[in-house]
Amino acid sequence: MIVGLTYDLRQDYLDRGFGLDETAEFDRPDTITAIEAALEGLGYETRRIGNAYDLIKALASGARWDLVFNIAEGLYGYGRESLVPALLDAHRIPYVFSDPLTLAVTLHKAVAKRVVRDAGVPTPRFVVFEDLDTVSDAALAAAGLTYPVFAKPVAEGTGKGVGPSSRVADGDGLRTTCAALLATYRQPVLVEEYLPGREFTVGIVGTGSAARVLATMEIVPGAGAECVDYTFVNKDECDSRVEYRLGLDEAGRGAARVALAAYRALNVADAGRVDVRLAADGTPSFMEINPLAGLHPEHSDLPILCTLADISFTDLMDAIMRSAMERVRNARAVRAEAPAGVVTTCGPAACGSDEVEKAPCA
Repeated sequence: MIVGLTYDLRQDYLDRGFGLDETAEFDRPDTITAIEAALEGLGYETRRIGNAYDLIKALASGARWDLVFNIAEGLYGYGRESLVPALLDAHRIPYVFSDPLTLAVTLHKAVAKRVVRDAGVPTPRFVVFEDLDTVSDAALAAAGLTYPVFAKPVAEGTGKGVGPSSRVADGDGLRTTCAALLATYRQPVLVEEYLPGREFTVGIVGTGSAARVLATMEIVPGAGAECVDYTFVNKDECDSRVEYRLGLDEAGRGAARVALAAYRALNVADAGRVDVRLAADGTPSFMEINPLAGLHPEHSDLPILCTLADISFTDLMDAIMRSAMERVRNARAVRAEAPAGVVTTCGPAACGSDEVEKAPCA
């Protein structure tokens, strides 16, 4: 089986003049090398494709793959993570990880919170400020919020925009923090209830009812942490600022239950990582989810928590690929069983590369 690899290399964008913060979510070359080595060790034949622009050129030239391992984050807009899977859907090429809808919904933190809230999963109360004119104590009160609150960009990952000033204690601080975030990221600001309890991140593999928790990891600020929250700096310099522990107690198990419910409600495929935080009374709440979790074997949270749980990087990759392959088989079986004349929907990994030149799914 030939597996294509789609990804965004940070250095490629730095060379084009983008800044460090703009490219914070993009990958290092050794991440791609590690993924490639693990896949080849599992018996797959790999082909490096690159970013969305490289994929477009490859597709136009007639290149095809049996499956694409997609970790491309994209650069612009709420649909930036959806671009590569949407292109692959258009060419009926199956891929690993979630579909365009899930990636867009989960990227927008407020939309994701509304979905999980409707599914009965606890999440902190919140309000979204589109511009500085709407920022006010009255708006907080209308959303049931009191200080302290926590402010961050509505659609960024890797802790971008999260720092010591994100925890806000009063109206002046709220306006100052929101003004800086609006100016820097040019997107709305999510302001939510601040939960002072322990913080966990939960690794999950599989899809739908087959999804299962790999491990739960508690994030404990160390002596060198810039503050008690998991900020961009603390995450980026985790070796010296953060201590990671397996969440094996009842609090960790509660976090895992919330994470798995949110993962399923958001229809995440194959693998992902869910952030959960405890309220003052110990109740766990969904914070956000990453359906394209970082995969650097030593620096990314998902592999780190797997290592703590004695799950090797190769075993993690094998579990991800097994989930994707099962989705491919199930989708093809559904299509094969459809009555004549009934059109079925081509979702993620619904159609194989051998069908690219055929008529629309029917």
